[in-house]
Amino acid sequence: MVKSCLLTGSFFCAVFPAHTQTAPVDKQVNQQVQTWFSINSTMHFSDRWGLIADFHVRRNNFLSDPSFYFVRAGANYWIRDKFTVAGGYAHLWLAPNNPGWKSYVNEHRLYQQALLTTQVDRTGLLIRFRNEQRWQQLMANDRPTGEWRFTNRVRYLISFSFPLSRSSNKWALVAADEVLLNFGNDVLYNTFDQNRIFIGLRNKMSKNWSYDIGYMNVYQQRIAGYLYDMNHTFRWFFYYSPDFRKSKAQPRQLIDSREE
Repeated sequence: MVKSCLLTGSFFCAVFPAHTQTAPVDKQVNQQVQTWFSINSTMHFSDRWGLIADFHVRRNNFLSDPSFYFVRAGANYWIRDKFTVAGGYAHLWLAPNNPGWKSYVNEHRLYQQALLTTQVDRTGLLIRFRNEQRWQQLMANDRPTGEWRFTNRVRYLISFSFPLSRSSNKWALVAADEVLLNFGNDVLYNTFDQNRIFIGLRNKMSKNWSYDIGYMNVYQQRIAGYLYDMNHTFRWFFYYSPDFRKSKAQPRQLIDSREE
């Protein structure tokens, strides 16, 4: 009799698990203010080949706390004057989120991208598709575990620029949106990684130098699935686009819109 009761109880526990095991976790959104600075370069060495290189610094609580440091480099190839493909390597040092932890998390990244620029009337349009393979270091008790989390991330960016004057392209209004999605065996709860919306002003300082400055909203889902970051970000990016070709008979528009 006791054995039958135990078996019956085990059956009902298996078929109808306890409510606490299946209860959903409430969504939590962490609001924070950030600053994001970078210098981005596109260097032209021949009619088809060039080099791209970026350096980024992002800080939390406006300027008080580190968020990450990031470097990227790669080869750039012009298929057409306004269509390029690129590929290369990047490295990120991510500041710890846990209170009391001091060790930065390393991330190795390979990337491939295709980028198209065009113009409709006086409005500039940029479309970029980027694919990234990311190896993120796993930590425990503020120490590396020796294990890595691998994900493949797909990014789609569309950006518009509207000149503020008909007589000059020195100043322009910029509006952009980028969606980032994760894929891979290690992705359980956050296929959606983040969305970035930017609006600001672009200034062309000289032939080779320009910058954009403005507000970026970064809405990101973290690995746990129920945790989200809403980052209100002051962004200031500089762009350096030198042309080292000996013959510049066919000038090309150099790309100056990249971010981490």
